[in-house]
Amino acid sequence: MRKVFAVGILMSGLVLLSIEPATRHRIAASTRNFEQSFADLRTAGKLNPVERLVFSLVLASAHADPGAN
Repeated sequence: MRKVFAVGILMSGLVLLSIEPATRHRIAASTRNFEQSFADLRTAGKLNPVERLVFSLVLASAHADPGAN
């Protein structure tokens, strides 16, 4: 199992290195926005799973870079 995990990490790293720097920047920004959305979800209190999904989608849309489209 560890070997499979190590190979997966290695392959992910190689894929990231082969991507253009601008694309890597957008992926990193998207990841930060995703993390921020979940932090906002934690502070939102108790929500059912559907409400959490809708809330996270709305937050992701609000944080989306308008120049990316």
